[in-house]
Amino acid sequence: MEDDYLKTITRLDPPEIESLVRHYWHDIWQYAYFLTRREHLAEDIAQDTFIRAFRAVESFRGQCAVKTWLFKIARNTAFNYTKSAFLRKVTLVGLLPDQRRSPSAESAYFSTGFADDIWSAVLRLPRVFREILILHAHEELSYRELAELLGISEGTVKSRLCRARTKLAKLMKEAGRDVETDYG
Repeated sequence: MEDDYLKTITRLDPPEIESLVRHYWHDIWQYAYFLTRREHLAEDIAQDTFIRAFRAVESFRGQCAVKTWLFKIARNTAFNYTKSAFLRKVTLVGLLPDQRRSPSAESAYFSTGFADDIWSAVLRLPRVFREILILHAHEELSYRELAELLGISEGTVKSRLCRARTKLAKLMKEAGRDVETDYG
């Protein structure tokens, strides 16, 4: 998707909004899910992310990729959700299984074999490591983009990634999965 047009506009028309959402929805939803570990919250956060982006499109100056800008909005939105009193009150309801719903495509994918073990281990990592690992490995953000998005130095990005990988390997080993032999 061409990002340059966002630098010069002050409002988005419906076709542009639809194109932007279609192009980035899945990435933003997955990022929100990895931050919250709750499908319904990921959906709400993704929706709020795009609403906030559309309201603030004139603030996009092109100093980063649109995807990075949207991730930053999603990150702030997710942190606002997790801090809210409403979330603390309804969290227990989200823990009850809903027998009426069929699993989403993401759930079906994550529930198979080695991928399930990896994602389970990733989701058990502390948020600071889970977030940076997902953004780098899955979303393929560069060290520079990660530093900008997270508000940390590139050195800190590299350090956190190293520590995240080490912790992930340890969790996989504890689960009886030797990451090196399963990859090789």
